[in-house]
Amino acid sequence: MSGHSKWSTIKRKKGKADAQRGRVFTRLIKEIIVAARNGGGDPSVNPRLRTAINGAKTANMPSSNIEKAIKKGTGELPGMTIEEFTYEGYGPGGVAVMVQIATDNKNRITAEVRHMFSKYGGNLGETGCVGWLFEKKGLIACNTDKYSEDQLMEVAIEAGGEDVKSEDGMCDILTDPADFDAVKEVLDQKGIEYEMAEVTMIPQNTIKLEGKQAQTMLKLMEALEDNDDVQNVYANFDISEEDMEQA
Repeated sequence: MSGHSKWSTIKRKKGKADAQRGRVFTRLIKEIIVAARNGGGDPSVNPRLRTAINGAKTANMPSSNIEKAIKKGTGELPGMTIEEFTYEGYGPGGVAVMVQIATDNKNRITAEVRHMFSKYGGNLGETGCVGWLFEKKGLIACNTDKYSEDQLMEVAIEAGGEDVKSEDGMCDILTDPADFDAVKEVLDQKGIEYEMAEVTMIPQNTIKLEGKQAQTMLKLMEALEDNDDVQNVYANFDISEEDMEQA
């Protein structure tokens, strides 16, 4: 595999298994609570909340759970105090890693993340040490078996997308984060199906890993993803299909 959004590609392939782990709702509820707390409970004027609600609906979260999470965020219902912050560090081979956290216990998650980095041959760094290597973008991934790159390019650019990149049987539509919802809405209106749609961090370059290093890096990413307080993990590495399968 190769490309500009390596962990997003890996998540597409592992997404089905991840969805069965029972952690999806926990993360979505935290995101809704934080989004409502920071921007209010009306999704029509709170883009982050609107995106979080759409993600919850895609995951088949009951409407009652969504409504409760919104009310907890706005203070209409009692709820946990959730802090948001990002860890930055390095994985095997000097891979840049960003870990977005939403937690009610900062001391606990700090110790857990530090342990995971150390266990898998990495280390935490100072704030800002790798953040400059990533750019925040909207990403909508479509299967090229269903749509041609030219077809998606025409629709995406007309809708306000910035670029379309094709590789590994997938076509990634990139947008400015502010335009993500609008582009996604146009695709929905035209009946264009997509494998994944999210606002993510795109690495400017990738580091090629092979063999044990590649597999250890995947184990670090998966360990981080398995933690309930971890919302998102981003890294700038590139691995082969063979190493992906052996991990």
